[in-house]
Amino acid sequence: MHKVYLSLVYIIIGFHTNAQLNPAVTAWIQNTSQTGTYYVEGNSTAINNGILVNCQLVEYSDDFVYVHTNGIPAYTTGPFLDGNPSQATSQNKIFKIPLNPVQNTGNLNATTPGNIGIFINGVALFDYRDGVAWNPDTNAPCGGPGNPPCPGGPMSQQDWNRDAIPAERDGFDCSKAHPAMGNYHHHQNPSAFKLDLEVISDICNLYDAEGLYAIDPNTHSPLIGYAYDGFPIYGAYGYKNADGTGGIERIKSSYQLRDITERTTDPNGNASDQGPAINATYFLGYYKEDYEYISHDGQEDFLDEHNGRFCVTPEYPQGIYCYFATVDENWNSTYPYVVGPSFYGVSERRDVTAVDENTTVYTDVNPVKETVLSIDQIEIFPNPASDLLAIQIKKLVEEEVLLELFDNTGRLISSSKIHKGSTIAYFDLRAVYAGTYVLKVSQGNSFLTKKVIVVK
Repeated sequence: MHKVYLSLVYIIIGFHTNAQLNPAVTAWIQNTSQTGTYYVEGNSTAINNGILVNCQLVEYSDDFVYVHTNGIPAYTTGPFLDGNPSQATSQNKIFKIPLNPVQNTGNLNATTPGNIGIFINGVALFDYRDGVAWNPDTNAPCGGPGNPPCPGGPMSQQDWNRDAIPAERDGFDCSKAHPAMGNYHHHQNPSAFKLDLEVISDICNLYDAEGLYAIDPNTHSPLIGYAYDGFPIYGAYGYKNADGTGGIERIKSSYQLRDITERTTDPNGNASDQGPAINATYFLGYYKEDYEYISHDGQEDFLDEHNGRFCVTPEYPQGIYCYFATVDENWNSTYPYVVGPSFYGVSERRDVTAVDENTTVYTDVNPVKETVLSIDQIEIFPNPASDLLAIQIKKLVEEEVLLELFDNTGRLISSSKIHKGSTIAYFDLRAVYAGTYVLKVSQGNSFLTKKVIVVK
């Protein structure tokens, strides 16, 4: 969708603005024709699932935006190699997100299992947890598939709660996500493993996929979603200073691993139930309680205890509270990953069965964007190529990208597209002769060309 920059009047704990101009209305990636794809183990050819991707309808009132979505991304999902029997399935949900979020000045709302936010492609955001914890009575894991229930039931908070990011890495697809009973979701920054500076999963090697966006350390990260309290979520990079100055900087989590040799106290130093021994299996960082919050007063590129800060962004030039999808210097995800362990604002369950007020349907009133493509945002690999050529856009693709391959006489050889909400497309070169070709990349009213070498 097109970006609309607006001026905000921020009143202590909230903001008030015309809903028609609110980024929480305009940011969602809409689609009513493209269907999704998935991989199954042992087959590196994507299979169409027949489910519409991204968001199907956006409507708004003065107070809320209603997002209709199947929860399926434009990028290929799967496979999930940890025995997860699910595939991403249609959720057919309506999410009711507040347009005037406010700070919670009372008892904070802790994040909970399941959805805690929505990415702009309609895919769910979960918090750090995977539903598995440690039962000190049995000295063994509880909860989750294959384990006995935890004391107090599946929604109870134990003293030691497993972190999904290290524990379930083998079950994430290339886009760092997986389904829970069909509900496909990210716990972390939704950019592909293969694009990290240090690649910690080889899932992308056989089952190529991507993610919602590609990290670019030279520009402010895109607006990628909204938490259940209504505050926006950004990617890994932002303005160093909250007022928009200081250049672009990686925005950092203020949580760090505790200096402990046994799990007998909570992050505040209080006595807790005995947790598992720290060893190769249950290494430090395997549990949420292995982390502690360290305040970084005066260092504006560090976030608060909710993993956010009040700051200026391109969409909110007067400032708003924002969460960031935090990564380390190698672009690997860092706790608490996106939102948590509690919300900054007032949060509640946001999926509804129907829209119960008068609304206006939001459509893109300006389908031709003022888009400017940059040569450093386009990666072509391999080049020279022989059988397959991949083209990746290193940003959030909010408008379809047309790719055209021409020979040296100007004849069109082949064409492809990068769809909204994905970042990559391919050319099959097996029937293309060796030689020099020109790739034209077009988006909106902007285009550029790059030379491609085909070898046989």
